[in-house]
Amino acid sequence: MLKTGLSLLAGGLMACSVLTGSALAASDGAAVYSTNCSVCHQAGGVGMPGQFPALKGRIDKIAATPEGKAYLADVVINGLHGPIQAGGASYVGFMPSFKGLPDDDLAAVLSYLTTLGGTAQTITADDIKAARSKPKKGAEMMAERNALNAAHPIP
Repeated sequence: MLKTGLSLLAGGLMACSVLTGSALAASDGAAVYSTNCSVCHQAGGVGMPGQFPALKGRIDKIAATPEGKAYLADVVINGLHGPIQAGGASYVGFMPSFKGLPDDDLAAVLSYLTTLGGTAQTITADDIKAARSKPKKGAEMMAERNALNAAHPIP
């Protein structure tokens, strides 16, 4: 009986640590977002019409495919500039590269942003590392965005 009770307790603690770990990742992502992204994309990822697109309700949809996850990782590593369509609106802007931040922080912020849409997706430090290993210039980023949009329309 004691052995069974200890096994159940150990299993419960392991489950809690997994849940706590993902909750902590979301918290870390929220902090990274608040410090680095909210100035432009605003608190809660609601964006600023005509200047900075909303991220809430969009990032989870983009991250739903492997190509979308790769694109998001490329954006935070390489930045993005030029005209884009997002959420039915046009934007001509500049998103700087955040390649100076650690892979874990960038993965945490992207994973956090997916939670704002209600369908959490996991973006890993390995996803960021893959993007970091293949830097892209502005035209390459726009070509990647256009290809992704043709295959899986970007909201």
